[in-house]
Amino acid sequence: MGEHQGRQLASKWAKTAILLSHSSIAPHIPPTRRFTPNNLRSMLDSHQMVVVKPVVGAGGHGVIKVTRDSGGYAYTYYSQTKRFASFGALIGALNKQRKGRSYLIQKGIYLATVDGKPIDYRVKYVKTDNGWVYRAIVGRIAKRGLFVTNLCRGGTMVTAAEGISKSLSSAQVSEKKNKMRELTVLSTAVLEAKYPGIGQLGFDYGIDKQGKIWIFEVNTRPQ
Repeated sequence: MGEHQGRQLASKWAKTAILLSHSSIAPHIPPTRRFTPNNLRSMLDSHQMVVVKPVVGAGGHGVIKVTRDSGGYAYTYYSQTKRFASFGALIGALNKQRKGRSYLIQKGIYLATVDGKPIDYRVKYVKTDNGWVYRAIVGRIAKRGLFVTNLCRGGTMVTAAEGISKSLSSAQVSEKKNKMRELTVLSTAVLEAKYPGIGQLGFDYGIDKQGKIWIFEVNTRPQ
């Protein structure tokens, strides 16, 4: 795989754009736009909560939750929340965090929780001589007080079945796992058609409080 293709694959924006082109995958991707002040204002007007994250990055580093309410604006970075009376003050603070890096904005999803802590899911899919195989389908529960679930940020790993049972119900385990597998196979085919050299993928899924499955991002160098 060439260096240019590697850079493209590292880009969350590039991978999201490819997946959005498939009609069966697109409904499972939260509305996503490039970070600009105008786009942020528009997304907050529409969704009240968004997640702002680096176009290239992993481990939850640089991921910021931004909210709008009647009192103004707020952002949460790890466990620290700051409030702002004006949109201009919010943008100024976000630009300090961004340090000139490219970011994207994604609609915030109210995830199902375990004991009040958000849970999401990682599906690791690897290409072998016999085709693509699953290496892991696990749940990741956020450390209390955090909204990111990454294990390197204190998250706790559980089996997907345990996570689905505790956050939704045991009756939904098979359905949700099968849907994640279905989306993984579809998404892999779409990505591999564009980037034939890929050999492993890490899918980050969320299930919201209503039980809908969302694809947050696809990592080409899953940890």
